[in-house]
Amino acid sequence: MSEPSAPVPLSVLDLVPVVSGSTPGQALRRTIDLARHAEAAGYRRYWVAEHHLADGVASSAPELVIGQVAGATTRIRVGSAAVQLGHRTALSVVEQFGTLDALYPGRIDLGLGRSGHRAGPRGGAEPAEPAEEPAARRVGGVLIPPPFRPRALLESPYFTAQQDLLRLPGARPPGYAEHVDTIAALLAGEHRVPRGGTAHQVHAVPGEGADLQLWVLGSSAGESARVAGERGLPFAANYHVSPGTILETVAAYRDAFRPSGRLARPYLVVSADVVVAPDDDTARQLASGYGLWVRSIRSGRGAMPYPSPAEAEGHRWTEADRALVADRVDTQLVGSPDTVVAGLRRLRAVTGADELLITTITHAHPDRVRSYTLLADAWFGRGTA
Repeated sequence: MSEPSAPVPLSVLDLVPVVSGSTPGQALRRTIDLARHAEAAGYRRYWVAEHHLADGVASSAPELVIGQVAGATTRIRVGSAAVQLGHRTALSVVEQFGTLDALYPGRIDLGLGRSGHRAGPRGGAEPAEPAEEPAARRVGGVLIPPPFRPRALLESPYFTAQQDLLRLPGARPPGYAEHVDTIAALLAGEHRVPRGGTAHQVHAVPGEGADLQLWVLGSSAGESARVAGERGLPFAANYHVSPGTILETVAAYRDAFRPSGRLARPYLVVSADVVVAPDDDTARQLASGYGLWVRSIRSGRGAMPYPSPAEAEGHRWTEADRALVADRVDTQLVGSPDTVVAGLRRLRAVTGADELLITTITHAHPDRVRSYTLLADAWFGRGTA
């Protein structure tokens, strides 16, 4: 695919990282500051992730953070990436985001994730693990590593504790597709509940009629991509989380797509993990804590506070450690503005992304702000500062 005549939009994905030596309160205040800078730099959206029981991220209540970010900015769209539907009811999601839309009309995105859901019907489960992993390859200059298989991680005590604490005893979420359909129906004022042989209409207030953009996010060619496509919803594919499955994920969404009242054609956002500095060497130093941070997640203990370059330098790596994080570390785009822009252009060309979602973590907050600013200036042809 060729590069479009104008650069596609850039957006921000923020995990609200807690860096070593800091507090969740500081992380949240830094998110507000970063959002203001992102708006000034021309980013289209500012999305907040949802994570729980992790020392290194403070994004456990994204709807609250979204409200603070929207209140501190004026134009940038603000939303979730993504609400973990497995431990929420459709009504609670619609009411929360309907409230946000009532306060900040026309600026709120509702991104839905499948986390915590049981396998869907009709082959909706995530693809089975192959008997033999494919080798790493490059497609159009983009590294596609062997897929990371999260089964051991999802069976760890850390993730088990999450499910135990996030759900009420005995609670069981509906199928993912049903959950998404109920949310859409509540927003449209079309949801009905059967009572005594009669279907009664219900109204979510706030929520019904809210001017929300509804999104689906996913990391594989499984149910999330299929649900987004079949319902004609925009889709965000996670290259930064699962680079080894990005091409299959994108293809599954496009194959499943059916035009809807929301979209006439597929609309695809692709995420990338990025660190930009004035030169490649500085960027590599700023990004040096990334592998250690990913290792803390992949080892089943939850994200650690993001380490400084000095802390990362003192870590002794084993071959098992390196293998555990190789796909993430090797696909992080790190360097000068020109270096990273070239990598993002290749990613956009290979995936056909309509928009790129940028996530950046550095230990020092000014370095993180500068990374986003340098990237936007270079991407939109404003030069570097």
